[in-house]
Amino acid sequence: MTHLLKLHRLSTRFDELISLWGGTLLSLFLRLYVGWQFFHAGLIKLQNWPGTLELFHSEYHVPLLPPDLAAWMGAGGELFFPCLLLLGIFTRPAALGLFAVNAMAVISYPQLFEFECPAAINDHFYWGVLLIALLVFGPGRASLDALIAKINTQQQK
Repeated sequence: MTHLLKLHRLSTRFDELISLWGGTLLSLFLRLYVGWQFFHAGLIKLQNWPGTLELFHSEYHVPLLPPDLAAWMGAGGELFFPCLLLLGIFTRPAALGLFAVNAMAVISYPQLFEFECPAAINDHFYWGVLLIALLVFGPGRASLDALIAKINTQQQK
């Protein structure tokens, strides 16, 4: 039993350090990684706007929205929400917004499910999981959200 306790002490040796900075660094990484993926996609849409409109008219079938509006909303969401994530402000609403953009991309492009693009559907799945993690765990300490919360707490005292 003594050996088991020693092993346990060794395995939990850095728990305090990890709990102090591990979540913050992970949240920062998630915000930067997912934010960049969507921001880059938005930039690509803007670089060839006529091509983007053509895709929304012919390939992407967004339910309930006219193709031009869907293109504007998709590109806008891919450019606006990542900026919030990268800064770490309004992180949870931004993650929720990007989750909706991601879900709509999957719903409106059924070819992803026909095994034509298995890697692409996996990317969307991973991004969705990472966005849910940001929704649940928040932006971490390295964010404007955390700074604002700290200032707000100090003002209430």
